[in-house]
Amino acid sequence: MSPQDKELVALFEGLDTPGVSDALDKLGLPGQCLGVMPLDNYRQVVVGPAYTVRYVTASYPPGTVGDFIDDVAEGDVVVIDNDGRTDCTVWGDIMTQYAGSKRIAATVIDGVCRDVSKALGDGYPLFSKGRFMRTGKDRVEVASVNQPVSIGQARVCARDIVIADANGVVIVPRDRAHEVASCARSIEEVESRIRALIAEGKSLKEARTALGYHTLQRKS
Repeated sequence: MSPQDKELVALFEGLDTPGVSDALDKLGLPGQCLGVMPLDNYRQVVVGPAYTVRYVTASYPPGTVGDFIDDVAEGDVVVIDNDGRTDCTVWGDIMTQYAGSKRIAATVIDGVCRDVSKALGDGYPLFSKGRFMRTGKDRVEVASVNQPVSIGQARVCARDIVIADANGVVIVPRDRAHEVASCARSIEEVESRIRALIAEGKSLKEARTALGYHTLQRKS
């Protein structure tokens, strides 16, 4: 991971996907990956730069499926666009084992995965649209890497910042990372103050009204 990648990842330390999602809404940015869910109720938040991969229907003879992973750097998040297909998988136990050994941060798939017991047992963070056992070999092939892809209606470019946790996945455009992180922290600060007022005995309505809760995520 480059020094700039590390700097951008550090911006989101202590934040989660709900907070970043609220910041995206306030700034009028898309980025929530619709329908892409965590394999497990992860306690940690994953943050890393995107290594994007796009799959297409296989040619004849069929091309490669998973060799791209040799080029993924430690700390990257593999982001796979399989066009939302649920009839064949593009990630299984061998990929999980290899990704873990390379200290890849996580995998996000617009499509399905398999061999989930391996990912669950290893604690490898995996986010997809479901599970299905049928292989993608000879059915799909890699068309491009590190080109723009679509994940749950969100556009992801190479090295955009991926934030993923038990709530789902959001994508922050690389050139807006400072702005989004700052906005998310401002929103979280207000929400923290609301929680403090409630702990002091204020009603929910009083606390929210005092600190403008209902306009926190409203587009500026």
